[in-house]
Amino acid sequence: MNSKEQYKRIISFFSSCILLVLLAADFIFIWYECYSDVIVLPFYRRGNWVVIAIYMVLTFIFFKAYGGLTMGYLKRSDMLYSQFISITAINIITYFQISVIGRDFMRVWPMFIMTVTDFIIIAAWIMANNKIYLHLYPPRKLIIVYGSRNAVTLTNKMSRREDKYMICESINIHEDIGKIKEEILKYEGAIICDISGQVRNDIIKFCFDNSKRVYIAPKISDIIIRGGSDINLFDTPLILCRNSGLSFEQRLLKRMLDFVLSLIAVVVLSPVMLLIAIAIKIDDGGKVIYKQKRLTINAEEFYVYKFRSMIADAEKGGIKLATDSDPRITRVGRFLRKCRLDEIPQFFNILRGDMSLVGPRPERPELTEKYEKEMPEFKFRLKVKAGLTGYAQVLGVYDTTPLDKLKMDLMYIERYSVALDLRIILMTLKTMIFPGESNEKIKIDK
Repeated sequence: MNSKEQYKRIISFFSSCILLVLLAADFIFIWYECYSDVIVLPFYRRGNWVVIAIYMVLTFIFFKAYGGLTMGYLKRSDMLYSQFISITAINIITYFQISVIGRDFMRVWPMFIMTVTDFIIIAAWIMANNKIYLHLYPPRKLIIVYGSRNAVTLTNKMSRREDKYMICESINIHEDIGKIKEEILKYEGAIICDISGQVRNDIIKFCFDNSKRVYIAPKISDIIIRGGSDINLFDTPLILCRNSGLSFEQRLLKRMLDFVLSLIAVVVLSPVMLLIAIAIKIDDGGKVIYKQKRLTINAEEFYVYKFRSMIADAEKGGIKLATDSDPRITRVGRFLRKCRLDEIPQFFNILRGDMSLVGPRPERPELTEKYEKEMPEFKFRLKVKAGLTGYAQVLGVYDTTPLDKLKMDLMYIERYSVALDLRIILMTLKTMIFPGESNEKIKIDK
């Protein structure tokens, strides 16, 4: 192992600690100078410590959820956006917490000044962090081994992260296997794309034996196996793939989370929904709500609700998927789609139990039938309820292929947890605020 590589986690840990300490120090200063002595019943020493500890815990949770503490993982712009959103949310929550403690709405200006200072600290930390990381860990030199399809798409995607990957060579799997292994040894790692069977296994074992990194474009079966659990009842290792969707306990917790958060969202967003309805009426005078038949768990049909973003007879000539420059989209609809505000009425679908907050996006029966002819595995995503948002939505872009979306949906299903749901919800908020940004953010942990 490269001597620098083994210290990456340690360096990342201490780098994150420095940022958290600086932000905590900023809060401590503001708390003691502006708030601690003016609340109705000032705290003694331990009370102040508790307030500071809560702030630090909130900072860690938000930054962790947005991936803001992972050195070198996100692009610099994504790191900046993620941490700015995080610190803004943290400081808003903290302000209301202080107001509750003080039994009155406390002064806002100290929190505003603290937030601006936090932005400066974060920006400086990211710049320094980025320079240190690139100096210690320059882009990895890789070779891509591809099969029947030329892996141009994957190569282009990875090449966008020139700070992390440098694809130096590509080689077809139909070349002599000895030559392929010889070429792999020249680089730090290999990318395996669209290779099946024994040859792929042979290359993976070869890379393992020679301590070479392997980046694998997974097949559907790979994703299912990764979601399995180990069985240690015998002296022969087994992996159990239950293949039944979520357990009863998971469904119960998910439903409780869905109901509570959706009810809060409906109450909080009521004024926004009213303004949107008025805007749609003023724009063209047509119906405000548009409903469409979709599929959810076990291919059950239901009607999904949306704010209408297209002209009234948009599908008069038959089903046609919308594009960014689609002339059928209204002026108001273009804004609603960009910020995903047209989806707000689906909170009522969630309250009814048709959908979940997080899950694979519901497809129309006609499109599902079409996709299943091309990809029989497409029906696998119907093992859970359809979702308002999902893993594929926060990671994908407008031209993400149906196959890649299917893989991301299955990764979500196979690694489901309440914590993952909360992380995806937080990342959805970021996507709404910065709709034009690419989303390379969430790592699904076992």
